[in-house]
Amino acid sequence: MIAFRTRSFWLERLAAAWRGKSVVWLSGVRRSGKTTIARSLPRAEYLDCELPSVRRLLAQPEAFLAARRARTIVLDEIHRLANPSELLKIAADHHPDVKILATGSSTLGASRRFRDTLTGRKAELWLTPMMSRDLTDFDAPDLGRRLLRGGLPPFFLAKDAPEREVQEWIDSYWAKDILELFRLERRHSFQRFVELLHVQSGGLFEATRFARDCEVSRTSITNYLAVLEATFVAHVVRPFSARRATEIIAAPKVYGFDTGFICHYRGIERLRPEDFGLLWEHYVLNEMHARLQTRAIRYWRDKRGHEVDFVFVRRGRPPVAVECKASSANFDATNLGSFRKRHPEGANLVVAADVVKPFVEKHAGLRVEFLGLEGLIRSLDRHGKMGPPR
Repeated sequence: MIAFRTRSFWLERLAAAWRGKSVVWLSGVRRSGKTTIARSLPRAEYLDCELPSVRRLLAQPEAFLAARRARTIVLDEIHRLANPSELLKIAADHHPDVKILATGSSTLGASRRFRDTLTGRKAELWLTPMMSRDLTDFDAPDLGRRLLRGGLPPFFLAKDAPEREVQEWIDSYWAKDILELFRLERRHSFQRFVELLHVQSGGLFEATRFARDCEVSRTSITNYLAVLEATFVAHVVRPFSARRATEIIAAPKVYGFDTGFICHYRGIERLRPEDFGLLWEHYVLNEMHARLQTRAIRYWRDKRGHEVDFVFVRRGRPPVAVECKASSANFDATNLGSFRKRHPEGANLVVAADVVKPFVEKHAGLRVEFLGLEGLIRSLDRHGKMGPPR
């Protein structure tokens, strides 16, 4: 039986965020574990903003905050308040001794009123699906289970494959997230797009093809993708290039947010060797999102089909090439070699599922570092010390 203690990585990140700001906004897709983390905070006053009694209590924010000096307050589902940004603004400006954790739908981050009124007043923490440290906390080191079931804790912990729950999640996402902030119509077409996107996850995105299959216009597909990206249900990875004629410079790759949903929509019921590579690539991307708290990750491809899975670039530093491999054995450096002919400076990293201790090899004249997930993050930090990601 899988045991659950606490998600230590996220509690550490939360503590670090509070050292910089008194107000922390915890975002994440539905059922990613925001409420569980909020309830696990010791000595914190937990308030569920979906309850009418709580909303009445918070109707006078100045009085509420004045009565809770030097306290830790959790405001779960804060988007249910009539004017949530007002309370957080007052707390940040006039009650910095009160630590607040505000949680809610990821769509809240797409709302203009939250960006405009809270700029510079809050720290943000993006709770991704389960990453490597979470598997340790769940006492479940089986990577195969994580790839097959996905990283939403209720789905990961379920005894049986949660097929019905996936559709319930999609229905709830449409009803409670999409309709509240976005003026979308044609629910069937939107949900069909979500399904097809996960089936083709990790591939080049062509809006026209999706438009035909979903029976909507190309513009509608573009709008659907923007909504999925804003709500963290899809990740758009854009190409890295020097705008040379031989490189792909516009077409993005699109990844579904969770390997469990990919397996569900692809009909994968048991993890086969041929499935592992693609799912591992998604898991590596999730790890970078969780650890680095950024979506500023690129890929590279030339018009002859050579491709590097991910490229990480910080301002003032050369690009770091990241290749994802199920196994470090028999590595072929052809794609890296093509990339480095055009972008000769920068580290070459291969993150492989079977690497426990990092090592370095020479391939086609290139110095290549082979690492596991922990080593990957340390290396990205080391090679990207200057400037923010771009």
